[in-house]
Amino acid sequence: MTGPLSPAAARRVYLTLTVTRWFPVGLVIGLFTLLALERGLSVGQATSYAAFSGIVVFLLELPTSGFADAVGRRPVLLVAGVVNVVVGLLYLRAHTFWGFVVAAMAMGVYRALDSGPMDAWFVDTVHATDPGAEVAPTLSVQSAVLSGAIGVGAVGSGLLVAWHPFASRSALELPLMAFVGLNVVHLGLTAVLLREHRQGSAPGAAERQLSDSVRQVPRVIGSGLNLLRHNRILAGLVTVELFWVTAMTVFETFQPIRLAELFGSESRAGEVMGPAAAAAWAMSALGAALVARVSARIGVARAAIWCRILNGLGAAAMGLATGPAGLITAYLLTYAVHGAGGPMHLTLLHREADATNRSTVLSMNSMVMFVGSALVSPLLGLLAQATTTQTAMVTAGLVSVVGFWFYRPALRDERHPDATARRGP
Repeated sequence: MTGPLSPAAARRVYLTLTVTRWFPVGLVIGLFTLLALERGLSVGQATSYAAFSGIVVFLLELPTSGFADAVGRRPVLLVAGVVNVVVGLLYLRAHTFWGFVVAAMAMGVYRALDSGPMDAWFVDTVHATDPGAEVAPTLSVQSAVLSGAIGVGAVGSGLLVAWHPFASRSALELPLMAFVGLNVVHLGLTAVLLREHRQGSAPGAAERQLSDSVRQVPRVIGSGLNLLRHNRILAGLVTVELFWVTAMTVFETFQPIRLAELFGSESRAGEVMGPAAAAAWAMSALGAALVARVSARIGVARAAIWCRILNGLGAAAMGLATGPAGLITAYLLTYAVHGAGGPMHLTLLHREADATNRSTVLSMNSMVMFVGSALVSPLLGLLAQATTTQTAMVTAGLVSVVGFWFYRPALRDERHPDATARRGP
């Protein structure tokens, strides 16, 4: 077996595969929902089928992490790449609610497999030859490259939909075809470029590690629930996720639905959705950059509270918009606040964790987000079907605002660090 890549070579591979991984994602932002509507699904069905993806990720997140540790990052990434190609093909062939459910579940499997192994491979590869190497600068560059790749892909999606060279097929299908083709390219590059140097292990060690990771699922959930019972701050932070995903459903799922209503065409909405999504990612990055200055003046917890309030109001404003220009403007501003709220929330979470439970804290927050999304999205879809899309969007935005209340224990602790906010009643 050849030795590990040099840090410079690992960095080149890491950034190259980041581009090939995330550019295709930009091509399909918002299109899965539009495609479902175009193929005859109701708004309720279009918002419900995606819940299955979140449930699958919730169930597989921890086992797949153990799988990557047990058998290696490269094999897991190759399996994930194959699954992602299948995902695209399933969406292309989906014409019924259950067809979209199957595609969404496959997407959940892919997301669970793909979550983490690439970053872990890069860090491990660099440290294999330079144990003291600082990887944070490259991780920051990778985050910027990821956002740029999605943004460029989103613009390309709009152009492909507008081009529509195959009159016999839906204009929304060409970006999805490109998504499949580029995922094949990414799979090939992963197989060729990504080398992994792993030390030999005792027979059966991988199987035992994988088995342990599966058994950890109820243990981690139990440990997380125990933390929540004894830490009011952490319980509040995790509860915020339930309200946050309510607003996220508005600007991630209902945005393309409302655009299609305003334009009277899913294809026309697809043309606009690409550039709008690209601009939204840029606004998210801007919000994340500016919030550091704001939090330095008013505190992290207070900044998080304002982000939660403004994000929810922005989602409600999207529902109140009566034209495409107003909707897109509200969408961009809401996404900027969404980008600002992320690092504030993460900072507060890390304050409540230490080396012994950090992974548990982050996993619990992530799991609540996935479960919340799986519950909220179908409910809002049913509300939209019973009333109007706008009613569902405004309701979701106003409900999301309520989440600010659960930041209050963190705010009190920030003002009075020696208080007893962490202890339960």
